Parts: sequence; structure tokens; C-alpha cells
Amino acid sequence: MAKQLAHKKTKRLLTPAQITEQKQNVGEFTGNWQGRAYFIDVKRSVVAEKMGVEQKGEYAIKVR
Repeated sequence: MAKQLAHKKTKRLLTPAQITEQKQNVGEFTGNWQGRAYFIDVKRSVVAEKMGVEQKGEYAIKVR
């Protein structure tokens, strides 16, 4: 499994290959994160609402 990086603002977890595919800046991501949450239906999730998550996917709980 490839190491995942967390976006510093949105906390979304992506692999380096996914970051490149989506043409995002690698400098906006960090490998220094803890915890993991996976959201399938963000509209019905209280936790997703509190974390500010707007789209389904895998997110880091804490990003440094």
C-alpha cells in the first residue's frame, strides 16, 4: 500500500499518484498526520459536519 499524504487544509488523504492525477500541488500535502476517518455519506454524518468535510473519501483526524 502506498503511503498516503494529508492535505494541510482539507485533511483529505491521497497517495502521491492520486495527487499527480488530480494535478494538485504536492507542497500542500504532508506525511505528518494521525488518525483516519472514512466518510461514505457526508450529508448524514455528524462527524463529517464537525470536521467540515464536503465530499466522500478518506480523511486524517489530525494534521500537523
